[in-house]
Parts: sequence; structure tokens; C-alpha cells
Amino acid sequence: MAPPPSVFVRHPRSVSVSASPQAQAPAKASFKFPFWAQIITGLVLGVLFGWIARSQDVSWLATTLEKTGDIFVQLLKLAIAPLVFFAILVSITNLRKVNNAARLASRTLLWFMITSLIAVGIGIAIGLLTDPGSGTGLTAADGKEPKKTGSWIDFLTGIVPTDIVTPFTELKVLQIVFLAVVAGIAALQLGGKAQPVLDLAESVLELLQKALWWVIRLAPIGTVGLIGTAIATYGWELIGKYATFTADVYIGCALVMFGVYPLLLATVAKVSPLQFFKGAWPAIQLAFVSRSSVGTMPVTQKVTERLGVPKEYASFAVPFGATTKMDGCAAIYPALAAIFIAQIFDVQLGIKEYLLIAFVSVIGSAATAGLTGATVMLTLTLSTLGLPLAGVGLLMAIDPILDMMRTATNVAGQALVPVIVSAREGILDKEAYASASASALDEPAPATPAAKSDPVPVPA
Repeated sequence: MAPPPSVFVRHPRSVSVSASPQAQAPAKASFKFPFWAQIITGLVLGVLFGWIARSQDVSWLATTLEKTGDIFVQLLKLAIAPLVFFAILVSITNLRKVNNAARLASRTLLWFMITSLIAVGIGIAIGLLTDPGSGTGLTAADGKEPKKTGSWIDFLTGIVPTDIVTPFTELKVLQIVFLAVVAGIAALQLGGKAQPVLDLAESVLELLQKALWWVIRLAPIGTVGLIGTAIATYGWELIGKYATFTADVYIGCALVMFGVYPLLLATVAKVSPLQFFKGAWPAIQLAFVSRSSVGTMPVTQKVTERLGVPKEYASFAVPFGATTKMDGCAAIYPALAAIFIAQIFDVQLGIKEYLLIAFVSVIGSAATAGLTGATVMLTLTLSTLGLPLAGVGLLMAIDPILDMMRTATNVAGQALVPVIVSAREGILDKEAYASASASALDEPAPATPAAKSDPVPVPA
């Protein structure tokens, strides 16, 4: 039996904690280096060290930068397979806690497709206006077919795994999503009998998110290695050679992220676009340096919840979006890349080809699967259009630099759609949205009394 309330009130420790402001003074006075500032510092140091390694031919520095970046990416990838499985599994079963779950899921898919269609339209328009393949000095002989390619047959047949182990060992994310969806639907059908498994899945998911959060805290160090390696390996000369194409990708992503998204927020969701970016910025900046939508997923889910999206719905929409919602990698980039490669190989594209690009971007975006790079999606687009796959080799060197902006756009869209759907359905917490902070990685959410049955929040 619980002791009477008076016991807690008169307990000396309880009085000292609640009544002594001096006890919390040191925490307020301590200096904290904001996470965004750490990321910016990492970017600056990465550029500096990369330039030194390349201009002065410092091989040990180049090697150190490469290994530092590789270790950070490997740590992110280490958690991706189980994280995707348990996140999708839990997200599907959490839908039973939400009213009109089927309606929310269908609206989420609809807005995924609408925003992808807008993004691919912008990509095609920019490509037609700028002719990114002209004046580069590149020829068809410079191309080389990639080791990994994508086709519609591979895409459709590759969803279903041949066994349970291979998808996890070879990091086949689409197959992991398939297994998770099947397990989630089966758990819903079993009802109470599956509760012990669901409790275990939720505990494992929280454990994985906690461990991944430690990796995320290393992002500033990883940034030094990743940016430094890009500069040390390719230098500014490569960016100059692909100047128009690089500018097109960055401008296209910027137009979608800072033009289309704010317009949708203001007109469709009827909320402040500035407040959205203030709340979502921690996830967007992490996506820029990590180049992984799935690796950023815990942060994306946290900032989405802080923007007032109900946790039960956010836990479905964000993991689902992290594996299928790719406005940067699967819409803007393939459209521009297809136009670029067609110009290099002197292939004329017509209205039919541009419609096919839009179709592939909207329907086949899951092929990117939230991992670094968009090679599979690009080869899927090229094979659909009948363009030479050797053209992919022209873009491989510049890909890491492009992938940063593409992934940031992906993650912004993954946070945007749940906000739009929640606002349209009247379930968005407007007060939480208005007070969302940009310091989600620096300050934990304020402690509030919660019942024991309340879900455990994502650890900060």
C-alpha cells in the first residue's frame, strides 16, 4: 500500500529538492555548446582539414578523415536493420490506439505522393531551363555502369525475402520493411495474445533509440571526417566541373524545402512555416551531415512529436516516411540526373519520358530505402527511360556532396507530412507547435507528472 501523501510532503529530501532553488543554480549557470554550433564547427573543420590534406598532400590526415567518417557511418548502419524492423512493427500496432487509423494512413500516403509529384516537377523544370549536361566536357566514354542497379522486376521481386536472416545481414531495407509489416499485421490480428511480443518490441526499440542517440551525439566528429574526406578526395575542381548540375540539385532541393513546404504549411495546414523549421531543424541538420534518413529517424520522430503531432500517429508516419518518402533522392535528383545523362549521351527526351520520370518518382521512391546514396533509384529511372546505365558512373564522384542536401530535403518532407495531416484532421496540438524549440538535442523535454501507463518518451 502506498504511504499517505503527507509522508511525501514532509520527507526532508522532497522538501530540499522542491524548495531549494540553489540546488539547480549550477545547472543553469553551466555553459552548453549547442548541438547546431557543434555541427557548424564540424563542417568548418572538415573543410579546413580536407583542404590541408589535399593541397599539402598530407596522406595521414586524409586517411584519418576517411576512417573517422567511415566509422560514424558504420555506427549508424549498425542500428539500421533492427531499428527499421522494430520501428515499423511498433508503428503499425500503435495505429490501433488512433481513431480513424485507416484514414490517417491513406492521407499520409496521399500527401507523400502529392509532395513527390511537386518535387519531381520542379526537378524537371530546372533541368530543362539550365541544361546541366552541356559544357561539362564529359563524354559517354567517361561513364561506367554501377555495381548495383535497379529495375522494376528487381524492385518487385526484391521486396519478398528468400529467408529471414539475409535482409538483416545484407541490409536489404525493403525486405526488412516487408517482414515488419507482415509481423505488425499479424500482431493486430492476434490481439491480446501478441501483447508480450509487442511489449518486448517496444522495449527493444527504446533500447535501440537510446544507443543510436549516443551515435548521433558523435555527429560533429563524423561531420569532420565526412566533409573532410569529400574535400580531400575530390577537391573544388570536381565541383567546378559539375557546377551547373550541383547548383541545380541544391537549388531544386532549396525550392522544395523553403518554397513548397512553407507554402503547404501556410495554406493547407494553416500553421507558421517559420515555427516548423525552428522545431524540425535538429533533424534537418543531422540529415545533412549523416546522409541517412533512417539514421536520423529517432530525431525526426522526436521533433515531429514536439511540433504537436500525436505520438501514436508520429510513430507510424515517421518510420514509414524514413523508408519511402524521398523528395530529394527519389524526385528532384533522378529527374535532373536523367536530363544530365541524356544530354551527355545525346539522347532526346520527350513528353512521354518526362511523364515516366514523374511516375517512377512517385511510385518507386521506396527503392531508395532511406540509406546514403540514391544509386538504385537512379538506375531504376534510367532503365525505365531506356537511358544508358553507364551514365550513373558520371555522377558517382559528386554523389556524396549532392547527397547531403538531398537527405536534408527528404527528412524535412518526412516531418512535414505528419504535420499537414494532423492539422487537416484536427489532431495537431497547436500549443505544442507554437512552443516547439530548435534545441531538441540539447535540452530534454520538461519533466511532467505522468501515469505509469504513459508511453516512455524518446530519450534525449
